[in-house]
Amino acid sequence: MAGELAPRNPDFERVVRESFARQSFMTTLGAVLERIAPGAVDIGVPFSDALCQQNGFLHAGVLASVADSACGYAALTLAAAGQDVLAVEFKINLLRPARGARFTARAEVIRAGRTLTVCRADVLGDGGELVATMLSTVISR
Repeated sequence: MAGELAPRNPDFERVVRESFARQSFMTTLGAVLERIAPGAVDIGVPFSDALCQQNGFLHAGVLASVADSACGYAALTLAAAGQDVLAVEFKINLLRPARGARFTARAEVIRAGRTLTVCRADVLGDGGELVATMLSTVISR
């Protein structure tokens, strides 16, 4: 679906990169932007022992955070110039323990409205296995 969406701001990529650079939490996680396209953003995060839960898996909070940011930035690629975005709701399904060296949250816009945008993010392990999936509603303001 994201391939059919047209950005309202021709400078969307710069806006996304500058906003992401201000996200100190993503820096703390070691997360990086891997892809920016109209209606789609990928964010990668490496495994870190410092970000694990008690069983040695990457913590669900890390997965939710990168999926949430990927959804928000996918929505921002379609926002009008001067607008910003905030998540107003999301649901995440954790499908398997997060094991591996690296994880990628791949988000795409399902439907872009003037005010609300619905996005989906899949979090994949380094072997391509689906670890989690998120559905998010994002508001433009």
